[in-house]
Amino acid sequence: MARLQDKIVLVTGAGGAVGRAVALAVKREGGTSVATDLAGRADHVLDVTAEHDWHQALAEVMRMHGRLDGLVNAAGIALLASIEDTDYATWRRVLAVNLDGTFLGCKHAFPLLKRGGGAIVNLSSVSGIVGGHNLAAYNASKGGVRLLTKSVALHGARLKPPVRCNSVHPAFLEGPMVEDILAQTGRPEVARGQLARDIPLGRLGEPSEVAELCVYLLSDESRFVTGAELVIDGGLTAR
Repeated sequence: MARLQDKIVLVTGAGGAVGRAVALAVKREGGTSVATDLAGRADHVLDVTAEHDWHQALAEVMRMHGRLDGLVNAAGIALLASIEDTDYATWRRVLAVNLDGTFLGCKHAFPLLKRGGGAIVNLSSVSGIVGGHNLAAYNASKGGVRLLTKSVALHGARLKPPVRCNSVHPAFLEGPMVEDILAQTGRPEVARGQLARDIPLGRLGEPSEVAELCVYLLSDESRFVTGAELVIDGGLTAR
């Protein structure tokens, strides 16, 4: 039997590399993926920073499917800038999408998920565990996702049936977000080589590899896993 047979899973950021890979993996494993993103980027419109959008999206899920079994908060943006180079408006934008968006997803999906027990997967980053001199806003946002996940998991564990919540922490992945970060350096090919050399396995990750980990966390195979931070980084944080 498929690992997510008949499960209804809402995925944010489904127009991005990871969100798209997760949505495809959910379908492949027998589930129904409700793929959301900004207008024109996915089947369903959802600005994760807008509370009204969350109400509308979840109401539509209930109208179409009658339940929700999983949530993957994959929407995110990155900024390459030190604390001195980060202006306040940009800081707030990064925190709004990466952290506020995850908070709103967990908060508003929770009443639906707890009806039958469910699972939340929050996309953080290795940058939510270790710092970078030029990732001030991104570090703060992804570190916040890491600990928000643990709080949600502890709350969900008190319920019967429980709602599980885990965070996934990739290293840099192939895709538009990393291409944008590399372009910000002014020397993208040099920067790409440095990134690959920093990873013990010698390459950047693939969005499909992260999607496979998300499938595990959404499935009943991980029913004893909650509040965990699962690193998928080619050995980067093992040093």
